Amino acid sequence: MKRQGLLDLNEAVQHPGTKLRFELTTALTEEEDLDLIEPVTGTMDVVSTGNILLLKGNYQATCVLECARCGEPINQKVEFWMNDEFIVEGVASGYGTGEYAEVVEEEDYPLFHKNALMKDTYLRQGLLVNLPVQPLCEFGWDGPCPKAQAREAKKQQEQLGHPAMQKLRELVETEED
Repeated sequence: MKRQGLLDLNEAVQHPGTKLRFELTTALTEEEDLDLIEPVTGTMDVVSTGNILLLKGNYQATCVLECARCGEPINQKVEFWMNDEFIVEGVASGYGTGEYAEVVEEEDYPLFHKNALMKDTYLRQGLLVNLPVQPLCEFGWDGPCPKAQAREAKKQQEQLGHPAMQKLRELVETEED
């Protein structure tokens, strides 16, 4: 099957024990939630036991994320492993029985079209799950972050209002006490 975005795994499904290796690259162009600087790339190994289809691979991508401390955009390289098993039903045609084995579809979130993997959907899931929860810019949590300090100072100034009105505010607060 040579449809765009599908990775044909039928040879492994129909011939248990056959090992396949794929070099994958995808820019996830239809993904609005991810801002990729470099596409997701990696290597996937595929083998079927007859009842289970095994997918194993390591991947990497460079994304634009938001610093958890100062909110500034940062470029972050994300490396991740995926090791998944999918149920195969039926008898593989490689056994000469005239039957056909198929990967069982997930009802809620399908990853296969017949025996072809929806490559972008699969890699998108892996990348989203492996994004850092609190990415940090070069200042990290420990040292002073000039961007965070500037944002805090601006926030305090907005709360206080114009500096010329500070004396009036102090008089009103003194009278209230």
